[in-house]
Amino acid sequence: MQILIMAAVLAAAITATTSITVAVAPARSESVLVKAVLDGDTIEVQLYGRVRLIGIEAPRIGRGGAASAPFANAARDRLTSLVLRRFVRLETDDAPLAVRRGAYVMTEDGQCVNTILLREGLARVSARPPQARLPELQHAEAEARTSRRGIWGAPPPIPSTGYTRKKTPPT
Repeated sequence: MQILIMAAVLAAAITATTSITVAVAPARSESVLVKAVLDGDTIEVQLYGRVRLIGIEAPRIGRGGAASAPFANAARDRLTSLVLRRFVRLETDDAPLAVRRGAYVMTEDGQCVNTILLREGLARVSARPPQARLPELQHAEAEARTSRRGIWGAPPPIPSTGYTRKKTPPT
C-alpha cells in the first residue's frame, strides 16, 4: 500500500515540475456565410453571430457623430470586398468559437484575412503570445511598414470641415 502511495506522490511531483509544450493544431469551423461587415476587424457570420478577427486591430469607425480614425473606412471596405456574402472558415487557437467570439478568418482558397489586412497596412498587430499565427501576423505588419502602406504611409488627406470660410485677399 505504501508503495502505491509513494508512486502516486512521485507521479504528482514529476507532473508538477515538468512542463510539456504540446503544439495543438488550431480548430477550424465548417464553412460559414458572412452576413455583415461591422468594421475593419469585426464580421457577423451565420451560426456564430459577431466574430472579431483576433490578432489585429483596425482603425475605429466613428459612432454617434464621432469622426472615424484615418483608414477606418478603407479597412472596412477591404474586409467587405474579401468576405461579405462569401463562405469562410473560422480558425481559433484554443477556446471554442462559441465562447471566445474571435477567430482567424480563412477564405475558401486558404488565405488568412487577418494577414491580408495587415499586409495592406489597414490594421496593426494587437496579438500577444501564445497565438498560433503571431509570427505570420508580425511579418505581414513589418512588410506593410517597410513598404509604407496604409496606416504606415503618408497621412490621409483630411477633408475640409465645410463650415470654415475662405479668406479673400483685400482689394
